[in-house]
Amino acid sequence: MADARPTHKNDIYGNVDDPATAKETRPAVPAATVVLLRDAATGPETLMLRKNSKIAFGGMWVFPGGRIDAEDRPAGADDELAARNAAAREAWEEAGARLDPEDLIWFAHWTPPPSTPVRFATWFFAAQAGDEAVRIDDSEIKAHQWIRPADALAKHAAGEIDLAPPTWVTLSGLSAHRGVESALWGFADRPARIYETRVVRRNDGVRVAMWQGDAGYNDWDADREGPRHRLVMAADGFVFENDAAAEASG
Repeated sequence: MADARPTHKNDIYGNVDDPATAKETRPAVPAATVVLLRDAATGPETLMLRKNSKIAFGGMWVFPGGRIDAEDRPAGADDELAARNAAAREAWEEAGARLDPEDLIWFAHWTPPPSTPVRFATWFFAAQAGDEAVRIDDSEIKAHQWIRPADALAKHAAGEIDLAPPTWVTLSGLSAHRGVESALWGFADRPARIYETRVVRRNDGVRVAMWQGDAGYNDWDADREGPRHRLVMAADGFVFENDAAAEASG
């Protein structure tokens, strides 16, 4: 029987997982995305694209990106090089941005739970934007906007735009930076963070996405006391809970 309890409309994950049922039955599709950044008078801005409502993640605002294709993996290429090539290719195809794959900064990798209906295991890169005008195809991508991360989060809180959890968490981290150089140095100065997502409910019924470093991650227990590294996905808004102890773990 379907769970009728309210969830946030941007909770993209499937049924609540637990150790007994969270077995991977189909591999996640390898994908890559790139956070393009530029400095503006009011602070750093990132390029966001709105997906066509008829495709995966339809209607959501995303960073340029997509699946890793065979053409992205020349002979001898490892997974990271293939992901870099895919991120640069997608930036060109979706936004008209020319990027050198070698210049991209890898800062995260996200894998959704096995229950997620549309599963992409995604490499997240960052780069400073060039001077090219943004060019979209008005087919797969229906709109674009340069926006301050804090403003994007405010629009999401007001219900004006849709953001998937990995996008929301990325914007939350970017909102702490006052310039592009600071953001890129921050990404480059630490190992890439690995987000192997587990989704469970708290006792109050609210769904929580947890990652390594959260006190409840290993035991699938969203009510366990201790360090927090999670996104609380209440029906009325997202809240990122992360402390120093969890930060060191991912």
